[in-house]
This record gives sequence, structure tokens and C-alpha cells, in this order.
Amino acid sequence: MEGEGESSLIVHSLADIYPGSSQAANERYRMMNKMFTEKLNVKPQYFARAPGRVNIIGEHIDYCGYGVFPMALEQDIVIAVAVNQDQKLRIFNTNEQFKSFECDCNDVKIDGINWYHYFLCGYKGICEALNLSTTVGMDVLVDGTIPKSAGLSSSSALVCCAGLATLRANNGSLSRVELAEVCAACERYIGTQGGGMDQSISFLAEGGKAKLIEFNPLRATNVNLPADSAFVISNCMVEMKKSETASTHFNVRVAECVISAKILAQCNNLKWKDIKTLGELQKTLDKDLNQMLQLIEKNLHKDPYTRQEICSILKIEDSDFEKHVVSSAAKDAALFKLYDRSLHVYSEANRVLTSKKICDEASSEASELLGRLMSESHSSCSSKYECSCPELDKLVEACMSCGSLGSRLTGAGWGGCAVSIVRKTDAKNFVRSLFEEYYACKGYKWEDADQILFSTEPGTGAALYLPN
Repeated sequence: MEGEGESSLIVHSLADIYPGSSQAANERYRMMNKMFTEKLNVKPQYFARAPGRVNIIGEHIDYCGYGVFPMALEQDIVIAVAVNQDQKLRIFNTNEQFKSFECDCNDVKIDGINWYHYFLCGYKGICEALNLSTTVGMDVLVDGTIPKSAGLSSSSALVCCAGLATLRANNGSLSRVELAEVCAACERYIGTQGGGMDQSISFLAEGGKAKLIEFNPLRATNVNLPADSAFVISNCMVEMKKSETASTHFNVRVAECVISAKILAQCNNLKWKDIKTLGELQKTLDKDLNQMLQLIEKNLHKDPYTRQEICSILKIEDSDFEKHVVSSAAKDAALFKLYDRSLHVYSEANRVLTSKKICDEASSEASELLGRLMSESHSSCSSKYECSCPELDKLVEACMSCGSLGSRLTGAGWGGCAVSIVRKTDAKNFVRSLFEEYYACKGYKWEDADQILFSTEPGTGAALYLPN
């Protein structure tokens, strides 16, 4: 890797991105080169690449201001790019199930949920970050190996990859941290209000390392995972379509956390309008996480809160609810479970810090201790944050019965994947046993298992590949 800014993202060898598997990568990139040339009658000038991620622990707390513990996957999104002179965006996919798209560079509208809108998010975000009055046209071909709608951040990886491709096309220069922050913000164009974990690990990952990622300001710390452990990803085969369900699931949880922070602030004589997250509340009160858990018990009741009750506590009119409390993204919600949501956030934040400590100490029991925290995390996600689903809960049960040291949902939830920690020596037997336990009875064939059930190691971060 080279220098600072955009140059630090540039590689000239695929071995720098895919150590140990560059031969397969060479074949994939050759295929993309050939398809690009056949479709557009011109060769790609460069490739942008961004990985998916699996969050080992720390779910739904990044947008509350708390650190998370993800690693990048080897699976990724790759975009082949050629700049054009006719001010057009032409977007194709190697998978013909995903329809192509074309628009004028100066008429980009993000008003739907088609796959290419995630590309447009990254494109628009970079154009605005660079304050471009005019932009060059781009012909792009997208290829992905991240299972879609599986909670492994395929959509955010596409946003990051598109942002990186657009940066290069317009001769811009941003650091990895700046790119992560821009791409986290611009995904909101499509209606999701995440906290930045997916984009941060996509740009800041280093091969062989997990990361503790913290926010405000964004910073990342390498974490060495237990040497005797492997991580296995398993798909419950229920798709979670983030943009389609944001208003009923994801954004409601974001709103519940914001409301919890404001109610707790009011109960503790703070200016609640100044408090935006549960993390900010903790910092303002200068309490540790255990004290915040005690505060919940003291100040919040376990039954759901109505909008009317929230307005009464905060001493505002109903007409001010969306202006001063939460955005219109969750305006249709009737009840808000503040006790359960805030309890999950503070306990999960505690589990993240404990997990890093366990990994840093590297004791002989590290894998078991980390596994126990992962299982506790799933229980909290399922019962307190209610972001699991019956199929995910059954999959986690199957993982545990097949010998996992700990298993949990990963990603937004409501479908998608589980992540399990197992002994490296047991990984192959675990995968085979889990396939028989969960997938075979559903009609899946072993020869297709690597698409839904696979072991992974921490992958490298986003890169621009410029062939020599």
C-alpha cells in the first residue's frame, strides 16, 4: 500500500487483497475484464473493491455511540470502471438477475429500492463531499460474492465500493476515515439510519485482524482473535431487505434508542433536547455502564411507552414530537419499548469491551469466554431488541447443539446470518454437522453448502486495483 489519501488505497497486485487465494481472484477479474469489454467495447481502467463484514459482537449499538467488534470478510463487491465523456452513468451487473441502469450524471435520483440505488448513494455522497459542480461519466460493471440480504453488509459494501470508484474517476483524494464517514452518511439517501460500523470496517480492515471500532471521533484498534478459534457464518435463508423494512424495523429501533436517551436525560435533570444518543447521555452523566443499567431500572418502566406518554414526560405537544424527539422515519410507530432497547444497548456495549479484554489477555479459555458473550448477545438481540426471527433462533440453537462455543445473529437481524465461534480443529466437522442438522432437511444439497455455510478469516479492507 502507498502513502496517504487515495494513494493508500491503491494496489497493483491482487495478492495484496487476497493473500493465499490470488489465483482464484485473477480468474474472477479476468472474467470481469472480458465481460466489461464485450458489453462496452472498451477495457476497464481500474477496479474498486470493498469487503463485506461480520460483526462478532456489538449489535445495534454503533448508532447509539458505542464501539463495535467486527471483521471484514474475504467476500466482497468489485466494480470494474471506465470513465466516459458523455456524462452518463451506465451500471451493469455480472449477474443478469440484477437489471442494468443508465442515467445522466447531473440527474441522479435515489427514489427506489433497486440494487443500483446503493451504487447511486456512494456516487452522490462522494460528489457532494468533493463539492463537484460537474462530474465525469462512468461505465461500471459490478460483481459480488457477498450473499445478498444476509446481514453481511452487501449493500453497504456496494455503497463503499461505488464511493471509491467515484473518487478515483474524479481525481479526488480522501483518507480511509473520511471515506468511511462519507459513505456512512450517504447511505441515508436510501432511507436507512445506521451508525457507521459497516462502512468503517470496510475501509479500515486489515488482513488477519478484527477491529474494535469506536465513534466520535472514528477510530479503529486491531484485535487478535483467539489463536485456536475459527468463525463460521451460516445463513438462516430468510432475507432481510434493509431498505424495504427500515421504517418498520430498523429505523423504529433507532428512534426507540433516541427516545430512551431523552427520557433518561429528563429524569436526571438534563437538557434532554441536547442529548441525541444513549452514549452521549452516559458521557454527560459521567457514569459507567453498570451504573447506566441501574439508571434504567430506576427511571424506565418495562411496559411500552405511547407517544402521548413520551410527550407528557418531555412536556411537549404532540405536534413537536417529530421536530424535537425523532424524525419522520419512525412517525408511524404506536408503541416504543424503551426499557428493553436501552437495556440491550448498555449491556451489549459492556460485552464489546469485555470481548476485547478477553482477546487481549489471550488466556487458554479465551475462545470459551468469547463464545459465552456471543451467546448472551444473541439472547439480548432476540428477547430485548427483538431483531431476530424464528428461523435465526432455530439456527443458533442448531449451531450450539453441533458444538459451537457461542453463536449469535450478525448484522441488522430479522433474517440473514449467524456467526459461530468454534475450535479450528472442529471447524470442518461443525460445518458438516450443522448442514445435516439445519439445511439438509430443508432440501439443500451439500455441493451448494459453501454459498450458505462457510468458515472465514479476517479479510483486507477496501482497495483500488490498478493492474500494471
